[in-house]
Amino acid sequence: MCLGIPGKVTEIYEQQGITMGKVDFGGIQKEICLAYVPEIEVGEYTIVHVGFAITRLDEESAMETLALIDELGILEEELGVPDEVSD
Repeated sequence: MCLGIPGKVTEIYEQQGITMGKVDFGGIQKEICLAYVPEIEVGEYTIVHVGFAITRLDEESAMETLALIDELGILEEELGVPDEVSD
């Protein structure tokens, strides 16, 4: 389906000169390219599409969207197999 999914940035680092980070999607952690949102900070939310953070998002909007995605049962379908599962 290829939806943009909101997630919370938990870590930011450089990898081969590219800004990357770990983003949490309701317990599923994925490595995401943050190059398109250079102003993003740890603890903020972003919309992620095909492995790229494309915009910042406020927490309330992120939570509402994640709840709807969870209700539809499509989070794992959209994200594939998790890189990590956080507690």
